[in-house]
Amino acid sequence: MSDTLLDLEQVGKDYAKVESRGGRLALVWDLLRGRGASHAFTALDGVTLTMRPGESLGVIGENGAGKSTLLKIVAGVIKPTRGTLRVGGRVGALLELGSGFHPEYTGAQNIDLAAALLGITAAELAERRDEIVRFADLGPHLDDPIKHYSSGMVVRLGFAVATALSPDILITDEVLAVGDESFQKRCMAWMENYLAGGGTLLLCSHSMYHVQKLCRHALWLRAGRVERYGPAIEVTQAYLAWHEEKSGGSKAARPGVHTGEGPDVHRVKALSLEPGEFVRIGAPLTVRGEAYSPDGRAPVVLVGIVRADGTPVYGVATDMDGVAPERVAADRYAFTLVFCELALLPGKYFVRAHALDPEGVYLFDHVELPLTVTGESRELGLVRLAHRWEGSGSRG
Repeated sequence: MSDTLLDLEQVGKDYAKVESRGGRLALVWDLLRGRGASHAFTALDGVTLTMRPGESLGVIGENGAGKSTLLKIVAGVIKPTRGTLRVGGRVGALLELGSGFHPEYTGAQNIDLAAALLGITAAELAERRDEIVRFADLGPHLDDPIKHYSSGMVVRLGFAVATALSPDILITDEVLAVGDESFQKRCMAWMENYLAGGGTLLLCSHSMYHVQKLCRHALWLRAGRVERYGPAIEVTQAYLAWHEEKSGGSKAARPGVHTGEGPDVHRVKALSLEPGEFVRIGAPLTVRGEAYSPDGRAPVVLVGIVRADGTPVYGVATDMDGVAPERVAADRYAFTLVFCELALLPGKYFVRAHALDPEGVYLFDHVELPLTVTGESRELGLVRLAHRWEGSGSRG
């Protein structure tokens, strides 16, 4: 279709397997004769997807699943072995650390180099140079050779250049996993503004939270093939469930945990349950609390319920539902969450409240209270699901 920005049809990528010097010679001979490699590793196979302007797609999967290979094909870094690829706009890609940079050049010189590789004209670069320098935030290190940069500094510079002209398609590979907290927040804010302005994002990440937060759709790759493709929340939940089953019930993580005792962190200062520690199955439960935010911005609050053995049951954050805690003082914010009919089966649980930064990237603190659900039930599991039997008579 004419409004398609990115279109992949049955795209695959093979790499020749060479295990000895003789194997290398055999490969060269095969290629000279116009034949393919006799021994090959399939990194990607049969990938079909379409993206239109303004869409966002998260690519997820284990290490070695083919995620980076897919992004490199879209970015034009490598060519697919088979299938068709059509890209209908300017691509801004931030893939491997330092890609397109010269280690002997300074940061300032590498801005010119990377801009040229991205097809940015000298006039365009002149208009945006100050913006790039400000976003990279390298200070006096801008004039140092980048071979002396840390990995976080290299990513800051690369991201600043790649996003300078708001490309039609932005491709990022684990950008939010590198760099300091301040840079990650700037990245999140930039990408949210980019998407709000109609930008198209192709994001590779191991963080299901970031995929859910930034992407409408998700693509789960497994051993180079598409395992699932659809709405981000459905695909990420299926991926997490598969991981839990694979690892025997390991917990899926929210953002990285940052703890601290001082006043300069986001903290949960108070938490209470109504009617209290004991509640009957099907009765309402109200969770009230107060969070501290050191910078005068409303924090994100996550409330979760876990079984006594640590099994996660349910969790929801204020930003997921598009709400924010109510400001009750200069640095304090109140929140109330009501479970109208608690569907938990009788047993011992814990209610946890977590404080996150306003961007929802870092989890700083949590408070938990015990909860005992009472009542009579012979049902099995953790929750009571509404149900009815049909076509059955009652037992006498």
